[in-house]
Amino acid sequence: MTQEAAVAAILEHAATGQTPLGVLSANLDHVNHFGSGGRWEGCLDLAPVNWLTLLDGAPLVAKAEGLTGRSWPRLAGSDLIDVLFDGADRNGLSVGFLGGSVEAQQMAHERFRRDRPALRIAGWWTPQRQDLTDRAECTQLIADIRASGVDILVVCLGKPRQELWISEYGALTGAKVLLAFGAVVDFLAGNIRRAPVRVANAGLEWAWRLALEPRRLAKRYLVDGPEAYLKLQRFSGGTAATSALPATGSVAGSEPRSTAAPGSRTVPRDGFTPVTEHADVAVLVVTYNSASDICGLLDSLCPETGEQSIKVVVADNSPDPLTLTIAARYAGVDAFATGGNIGYAAGINAAMARAGTADTYLVLNPDLQVMRGAIGVLRASMARTGAGVVVPVLRDPDGTVYPSLRREPSILRAMGDALCGSRFPGRPGWLSEMDFDAEGYVHAHRVDWATGAALLIRSDVAASVGPWDESYFLYSEETDYLHRVREIGCTVWFEPKAAMLHSRGGSGRSAALDALMMANKVRYASKHHDAGYAMAFHLMVVLSALLRMGLPGRRGTLGLVARKKRWDALPHAASYSSLQREDIPAGAVIIPAHNEASVLGRALEALTLPRESGNVEIIVACNGCTDGTAAIAQAVPGVRVIDVAEASKPAALNAGDEVATLWPRMYVDADVEVPVEALRATFEALSGGGVLCARPRFTYDTAGASWSVRAYYRARNRLPQASASMWGAGVYGLNRDGHQRLGRFPELAAEDCYLDGLFTDSEKAVLECPPVTVRTPRTGRALLTVLKRTYRSNSELPHPQSGHTAQTLQELAASIKSPSSAVDGSVYAVFALLGRLLPSSHGSWERDESSRT
Repeated sequence: MTQEAAVAAILEHAATGQTPLGVLSANLDHVNHFGSGGRWEGCLDLAPVNWLTLLDGAPLVAKAEGLTGRSWPRLAGSDLIDVLFDGADRNGLSVGFLGGSVEAQQMAHERFRRDRPALRIAGWWTPQRQDLTDRAECTQLIADIRASGVDILVVCLGKPRQELWISEYGALTGAKVLLAFGAVVDFLAGNIRRAPVRVANAGLEWAWRLALEPRRLAKRYLVDGPEAYLKLQRFSGGTAATSALPATGSVAGSEPRSTAAPGSRTVPRDGFTPVTEHADVAVLVVTYNSASDICGLLDSLCPETGEQSIKVVVADNSPDPLTLTIAARYAGVDAFATGGNIGYAAGINAAMARAGTADTYLVLNPDLQVMRGAIGVLRASMARTGAGVVVPVLRDPDGTVYPSLRREPSILRAMGDALCGSRFPGRPGWLSEMDFDAEGYVHAHRVDWATGAALLIRSDVAASVGPWDESYFLYSEETDYLHRVREIGCTVWFEPKAAMLHSRGGSGRSAALDALMMANKVRYASKHHDAGYAMAFHLMVVLSALLRMGLPGRRGTLGLVARKKRWDALPHAASYSSLQREDIPAGAVIIPAHNEASVLGRALEALTLPRESGNVEIIVACNGCTDGTAAIAQAVPGVRVIDVAEASKPAALNAGDEVATLWPRMYVDADVEVPVEALRATFEALSGGGVLCARPRFTYDTAGASWSVRAYYRARNRLPQASASMWGAGVYGLNRDGHQRLGRFPELAAEDCYLDGLFTDSEKAVLECPPVTVRTPRTGRALLTVLKRTYRSNSELPHPQSGHTAQTLQELAASIKSPSSAVDGSVYAVFALLGRLLPSSHGSWERDESSRT
């Protein structure tokens, strides 16, 4: 199109056009924003505006000539504007200006008064940038523009803001033509000098403008420009591989139901639809200890049923029924227990299988609150764009936007995130997986993926993609799912007009969860790329953990992430006990507790089912406590609390025995959590005859511990003596005959070692059952504290077995099978030696505090 033809077409439309015409200049900056892979790819295609694209940038003109074999003129907005004003003046068309500074508009206005006094000026509008993102301010601005009767509106907001504003609001302004001519006002005002013709003809106008405004234009030309040029060379002449499918189309042979916009339903329904009936939307919620959040979510969903039929399915991964009890108060909500902490992906799969048929599935976190009308807006966006998945904007409780949008993970992005984290948010997109740009949360557009807190999924897309990948357990499952959505040719769209509040407290935070998040990123890379790529990606993730190892709560994360062999110990799916109250045998549990307020609650919570069965006495023997230990125990129904003035574990054990009435008995340290199956197995073993003393097996929890501590316990785990004795687990049980042999607990700190020596191998047993978890010290200093106490206590035994040290040395030597086990064995030996040689405090009870925080 020649300049004359372009001007004629624009002026004709301004005089007679019905549908608004948007006119834009395409250059490398335009390719960067709107081209293949750009943030705003496809956005302009859905606007209620017809677009006329003029080739401006020299690289685009050269590429067009190479593809078509004919000459293409460069048509810059600044070249056309005066000719357009001449035509508007002749035809009596009014012109308005939106954007530019107040000073620039005043100078341009003065020029028009002097040079073009007859040109009809409809108005000058200079909104602040924040006003352009405020819906209320934009509504008023549009009303003002429409009232002016403008024919040609010159929009000078800069790319991509001006095109996006025209796309969203242009049809509402009443203007027949909207010119996206960014710097025209400044050119008219004389604030910016045009490049000399010789420079422009040489394709160096960008260098001229960069020299004039280096601070403002450096990123556009030096950072974004080369990337856009590569896109131009790579994608020109073809179509993108991914395109939005029509909402009524089919995916992989499936036949979707209607995804009509809200308001099309013929029979309104107030209240939730039963799962047995078809609904417009099936809301899927996976909960875990979400009793404090679920009411807020369900209350916010209730008003949404006036616009569309909604059914709600809650898959509860919680260990207790409290969340289900609360959800049951809402009529029509189908809430069920999954039988364990099966993970987020597995919970979604279970909820979707139970939900029945629906046009769409809306996955929501329980700590969300849906803003009024948000679901209808999401459905309307899906119907308009044909997207497979639509996500809303998430706001923190204070109303600020949470950056929930993400880019496809890559090695470079992993490196950028490792080195920068949340700093330098303006860095290029290829160096950041998270989208920090505030502009990206103002307008609707395609995204690679978004956090899985809120996703509206078309039912036919869900059927084609298949179940969520349950191997992730937690984190990266939405990354994988939305990757598979894009693989089948569907798009993921962000819709900012739909808003939800997110408290972001659902998963908690720990070193193990941080490590799981990083490990799952590597698992994702391994699933979707080759081994070499996955290895490089893993190195970037390890780098991130290394650079943050000194931050609070990050101790131990590096080791967990770096060694794939340790990933099996990360949080994973687990089933809850299927035992009922009547399955619990009779017995007593005695817990000696000295200032254990920080851990006692966990121990008592693990004993909830035995306590509620009525078959088990639970006695907490507080000895010399000066904290809130007694109050915590007294707050639990069915727990008997006794007070022992002396800070003595043997005295507490004996006091517990004096009030207990049932046999057998289990003696449990206050920082140990006993699985119900382990308690049952112990009581049954001690009631069957032959065995006088027994304990469940145990496992060490070294999460968050230093490397040396983990090495020590790896070596200790390989020692047969440690796994076959009654000591070391913090729990053991006695029946009546075994206790008669013991008599009263002697005034010894190492009472478990003493007990172990009272029985032959045939009279004691380590039981194969779900293990109790022993939390190890987190630091080498804390471990030495425990070892010094242990060795001192052992030396106080009435008949110390001198052969134990020699046996330990023999077992330690025999356990060395590889270089890594040799290192572990050496660390064990060093700690054992230091524990014996360093002076110990006899005046106070030494215990590990690092694992109690």
